[in-house]
Amino acid sequence: MRSDAMKTGVKRAPHRSLFKALGLTDEEISRPIIGIAGSYNEIIPGHVHLRTIIDAVKAGVRLAGGTPLEFNTIGVCDGIAMNHEGMKYSLPSRQIVADSVEAVVRGTPFDGIILIPNCDKITPGMLMAAGRLNIPSIFVSGGPMFAGKFKGKKIGLSDLFEYVGQYENGNMTSEELCEAENAACPTCGSCAGMYTANTMNCLTEAIGMALPGNGTIPAVYSERIRLAKKTGMQIMELVKSDVKPRDIMTKAAFQNAIAVDMALGGSTNSALHIPAIADSVGLDISIDDFEEYSKKVPHLCHLSPAGPDFIEDLDRAGGIPAVMKELALNGILNTTAMTVSLISQAEILEKVKDKDINVIRDFNNPVHKTGGLAVLKGNIAINGCIVKEAAVASEMLKHSGPARVFNSEEDAVTAILGKKINKGDVILIKYEGPKGGPGMREMLTPTSAIAGMGLDKDVALITDGRFSGATRGASIGHISPEAAEGGAVAIVEEGDIIEIDIPNRQINVKLSDDEIENRFKTWKPVVKESSEVLKRFGQMVTSADKGAVYRDK
Repeated sequence: MRSDAMKTGVKRAPHRSLFKALGLTDEEISRPIIGIAGSYNEIIPGHVHLRTIIDAVKAGVRLAGGTPLEFNTIGVCDGIAMNHEGMKYSLPSRQIVADSVEAVVRGTPFDGIILIPNCDKITPGMLMAAGRLNIPSIFVSGGPMFAGKFKGKKIGLSDLFEYVGQYENGNMTSEELCEAENAACPTCGSCAGMYTANTMNCLTEAIGMALPGNGTIPAVYSERIRLAKKTGMQIMELVKSDVKPRDIMTKAAFQNAIAVDMALGGSTNSALHIPAIADSVGLDISIDDFEEYSKKVPHLCHLSPAGPDFIEDLDRAGGIPAVMKELALNGILNTTAMTVSLISQAEILEKVKDKDINVIRDFNNPVHKTGGLAVLKGNIAINGCIVKEAAVASEMLKHSGPARVFNSEEDAVTAILGKKINKGDVILIKYEGPKGGPGMREMLTPTSAIAGMGLDKDVALITDGRFSGATRGASIGHISPEAAEGGAVAIVEEGDIIEIDIPNRQINVKLSDDEIENRFKTWKPVVKESSEVLKRFGQMVTSADKGAVYRDK
């Protein structure tokens, strides 16, 4: 056992005395010791109930003959961090989560680890840590919250951001806004739509690192507690078999995850996280892989924020296994891929019952014929940028308009809410990328303000920053190279015409190569003041198209 390094033999008597200080018996110390990496905290609604999930996981470990030892990681709530300086710390926190798990597990040679995340950067950060550590590992998330109800309609967090725009535009009273605010997030769990947290928890299933149901069983269901117990029991089987993350997180597994992402219409943030997780196991995945699968995988699930359904509906319809079965029947998936269930995806899919075709559409009757995400390239995004095509109004799939240029999210929001944006405009927010922010903020506030003010079918927003999974509309992010690294987006000026053609995967500023070159002769990058954490992140991070991971030294 790996844990023998800290507990077996005469020389380990001091170590055993420390375990006994914890109250452990000789019998407990002799068993396989399983690290429980939780992210319980009282800040994030998706994590506030994880004490219950962690206790259930521990019960499962004990039932199967192991000894669980718990430790914790940090977490940032992207919703609470939205539209202020706090959002700059969200993406850097992914690295801190990965580093903290790695540090504890390297310092404590567990026989296996169970990772219990739920929200935006914690799930990918823990997946990165599992890939680096490569010891038997399994995931169980806290699950999604229920959708709220307002005026007879299901709503989620993204609706609240849009209602702010409606209020500012005079289309909603303060009483109505308060009523919606009280209704939108009715339970604990990750926010109810196919936002980043739920996208990544669903894709953890598709990659093979979690048991079926991980992505969709609601947080408040007893079934979620039973899943946690089964996860605790299953780590013992993984330890016995010595099946490790790099046996599961193969190229085929990541391709399966991207295919599922396209079918779900997942968050654009997946194009940031999947390459970073792949990097942790030594594989090269880029946004070009997303474009490849976008062409051959149709969008099958019309989920919030783009559509009317929520994660609870996807769960009732059969969940991720039902989505994967539909893709497998049409030759998209590699079903030989191994999973933490210690059976292949094919064997899991054999157990799938009929799906609800109203929520998971048939392959030949999709919501959209192409995948949920699209990668655009052009003279202001030579290395690409990404848009949630499934959430773009048909009127905006092709758009040409004058650039309205801002060097920060705050300036753009002030202009939007101040009614200084006109129909046809293309809002450009630059110097918000990984290096330029630093931190690469999510920008749900400006996109929601645009939608709330009724401009989502008339105005595009592009940025070298990123968008929330709750974003809808012609919102194009991850422009690479970013402005701070000398990407051509840096020299775009107010009034320049920007041409967007999503079906043909093009984005360009209507300037000649000579004009772009001339502007760069006088260009100086905007340098923003930042804290020690952000300064370090900006110095070390790669561009968004590479997953915004730390560069090799």
